[in-house]
Amino acid sequence: MMKKSIALIFMLALCQLTTMAQMPAANFEGEEVFKNDDVVFHKIDNHTWVGTGHMSANESIYLIEGNDKAVLLDAATKITDLDKIVASITDKPVTLMLTHVHPDHVGAADYFPVVYMNPGDKESAAQMMPNYKGEFKYLEDGQVINLGGRKLEVVFTPAHTWGSTTYIDKAAGYGFSGDSFGSGNLLMFAGTFSDLIATCEKMSAVMEKEGIEKLYPGHFFGNNPETKQRVDDLITLSKDILSGKEKGEETEGNRFGFNHIATKYGVRINYGDKTMK
Repeated sequence: MMKKSIALIFMLALCQLTTMAQMPAANFEGEEVFKNDDVVFHKIDNHTWVGTGHMSANESIYLIEGNDKAVLLDAATKITDLDKIVASITDKPVTLMLTHVHPDHVGAADYFPVVYMNPGDKESAAQMMPNYKGEFKYLEDGQVINLGGRKLEVVFTPAHTWGSTTYIDKAAGYGFSGDSFGSGNLLMFAGTFSDLIATCEKMSAVMEKEGIEKLYPGHFFGNNPETKQRVDDLITLSKDILSGKEKGEETEGNRFGFNHIATKYGVRINYGDKTMK
């Protein structure tokens, strides 16, 4: 009961924080392939789809198909029969993998017998996924997931949570970042600014080297894929805050310890005193 309460309290508070920055729902030009009261799936390309919910700032999940199998990235907040929905879109066997374990990304995980995740979120999973009865398996940084004619590379990108993870499709020129870079409104739950800078520098280098044009995020405030420029802007703002050049706006404290918000260069970071390292 206690673990369930912790997840519920976290979910309510997170919804409040994300709603503050919420903008109109994502406007996807791709074909709509499924819609019900919980989620709408649109085509990104012939073998990639985005499913967008409406309970926590347009929380979004991604179905990525290869010749032999498919990966579902995240499980949103509440999507009844998510396994059946994705099976109606792809006939390939589907494996659930997570960008991180916050409740707005794992809500329908129960429909899948195995979940793959970054071990950095292992401790949090016990609190955020208290009722999950399936098996947890753990990814490695740099691991390549072969879907048959299509590969995803796992890149650990901690700061939002210790287990935050980005998945890169080098051939397609894009990736999927969850909340690693904030979708325009980064919440610093785990790392310090030094951790965030290291993560952003790591991802910026990957994007430069591999020609990654954009990262599809875990929430959409309008149509806002993350570019290398946005990642670089997070580095600049983080360094400004650490140097004292940017003070940030003081806010009333909350249960997550965020008492400052800094908005500049088109990005926004919610942070607390423990983040100032």
